Amino acid sequence: MPDTNRQLLLKSRPTGLVSRDNFDAVASPLPELRDGQALARIRFLSVDPTMRIWMSDREGYLPPVALGEVMRALGIAEVISSKHPEFKTGDLVFGMTGFQEYVLLGAGEKVPFRKLPAIPGVPLTAFLGVLGITGITAYFGITDIARPQPGETLVVSAAAGATGSIAGQIGKILGCRVVGIAGGEEKCAWLTDELHFDAAINYKQSGWKEKLAAACPQGIDINYENVGGDIMNTVLSRMNLHGRVVLCGLISGYNQEDPALASFATVLIKRLRVQGFIVLDYAPRYGEAVAQLGQWLAAGKLKDRHTVVEGLDRAPDALAMLFTGQNIGKLIVRL
Repeated sequence: MPDTNRQLLLKSRPTGLVSRDNFDAVASPLPELRDGQALARIRFLSVDPTMRIWMSDREGYLPPVALGEVMRALGIAEVISSKHPEFKTGDLVFGMTGFQEYVLLGAGEKVPFRKLPAIPGVPLTAFLGVLGITGITAYFGITDIARPQPGETLVVSAAAGATGSIAGQIGKILGCRVVGIAGGEEKCAWLTDELHFDAAINYKQSGWKEKLAAACPQGIDINYENVGGDIMNTVLSRMNLHGRVVLCGLISGYNQEDPALASFATVLIKRLRVQGFIVLDYAPRYGEAVAQLGQWLAAGKLKDRHTVVEGLDRAPDALAMLFTGQNIGKLIVRL
């Protein structure tokens, strides 16, 4: 049994891009297990844009991480010792692990950890991607909020990211013309060549707005929005009357503490339905999403890609990568 736990504590609230200076690395003693508790070694950490909001001292759907606390993060861990009736040694679990090497289960966590099934041919990391929160977010954003009809045009921003790439693929499964917006030719090629998007627009190239218009000759019916700012405003200007905007994220404004909202004049003129959502709202229906995503994955209709960063010490670097566009697909830290 280990006796110490390496942890990254939030030292300061970032101004601009996250850096290692915002964290303190400490070695904390592990408590002795009590009845009803289990100890798990963390194997993978999920790195998500919402973590930047958690680091800020402003209102969100979860309270900010307090200074001096372990940085909040979802992850997958393996039980190594247990006095808990529901967990045995070797069980793989998913939950709010935090930036640390070990996590105590049954210690009063608000959201209980859940055991992960072993599915032949499905890598464990899929439970952080296509079968995890990002896949579930894409599923409900498309099926429950966008409700696409065959032949409609769906535009997805940050389309080469963890959520956007799954949202676009679901749109294709449901019969949409799907156009992705991403930063870089490698990402755009992945969207069209491997994920079979109908078009991909590199917003880092000049003339991208004209290329978006050409890729959407019938206008845009659905905007799956992950970015905000100029990209969102450009997409909204091409929307058809009574189009739907699925407001999943506004990553372009997170480092500036500014959500980068669009002009409501466009919303009014185009009579758009704009709906924000948080995946936690759908917690009672997660099983439904995972079952359908799993079927599509098994049938080869969905593809999942990961960018893996090695080591707990590099977790702050991985978080910064989200905002510099260095990842393709789901960004994960492997411990």
